[in-house]
Amino acid sequence: MRTTKTEKLRLFEKMLTIRAFEEKAAELFGQNLIPGFIHLSIGEEASAVGTCSVLRSDDYMATTHRGHGHMLAKGADPGRMFAELFGRTTGYCKGKGGSMHIADFSAGILGANGVVGGGFPIMVGAGLSIKLRGTDQVGVVLFGDGAANRGTFHEACNMAAIFNLPLVFVCENNRFASTTPADFALAGGSVSGRAAAYGIPGHSVDGNDVLAVRKVVGQAVARARKGQGPSIVENQTYRYRGHFEGDPQKYRSEEEVKASRRENDPIERFREYLLREKTLSAKREKALREQVAAAIEKAVDFGLKSPEPHPAAALEDLFVAP
Repeated sequence: MRTTKTEKLRLFEKMLTIRAFEEKAAELFGQNLIPGFIHLSIGEEASAVGTCSVLRSDDYMATTHRGHGHMLAKGADPGRMFAELFGRTTGYCKGKGGSMHIADFSAGILGANGVVGGGFPIMVGAGLSIKLRGTDQVGVVLFGDGAANRGTFHEACNMAAIFNLPLVFVCENNRFASTTPADFALAGGSVSGRAAAYGIPGHSVDGNDVLAVRKVVGQAVARARKGQGPSIVENQTYRYRGHFEGDPQKYRSEEEVKASRRENDPIERFREYLLREKTLSAKREKALREQVAAAIEKAVDFGLKSPEPHPAAALEDLFVAP
């Protein structure tokens, strides 16, 4: 897949935006401004941006409890995102969904999910809808290595294969399912290798290389859009924060995290690539970073200044047609 210099800069900006959003969310959570739990995707920006860069606005996406980056990569507004995290009425779900249940149907984002593996049946339903309506839309379900060991993964892959649904299963293998290493819990050694059991293509890719992700997921999306059925893509990546904010991370060493960040940071890798090919200059990078920082501060301000819901609003939005 050819990517123009303008597109590459846009990818870089998206990655910077996700990193800045997540770092700010961590800061605000530490100040008790965000209720509940948050699960951050710092270190996984290339996977989110590369995947969503090949989707149309009317394509469907289902994400996970670690879904802020996916939302932003598919076009969600940071202000409404922060408002949702703060539990404010201007959030995507009027403050009722919070970090783990944000959705924006207008952008094809069918929602984050607090249930591990919960996105699979939702996306199979979306895939059946696409097929019945005869459109050329595609559905993408993102999930972690831990979700690949849930029954819904097998059921969804099997149904998608036998009904030839236009779906792409994108696994973000960040090496740990909560606190359990994927090397221990993932029988067969890979998620993509399981595709053979369903008679569909399976691909593993360097999930910290945004252009590699864009190419491989792009091929799977194009295949699905042509009516050739589902695929599994496994993005090999790594998360720098704990499973959740406050996670003591006794399952890995601090040096392991530092080494990964030092040697394989997706933003730094892409930055160096862009500088080498002269798509990015130091001046342009400085301006982009300042632009992103200002946008995030504006988004936080919007969220914090938004009204809190009235208690009676808890009884609203319970039924489609009350």
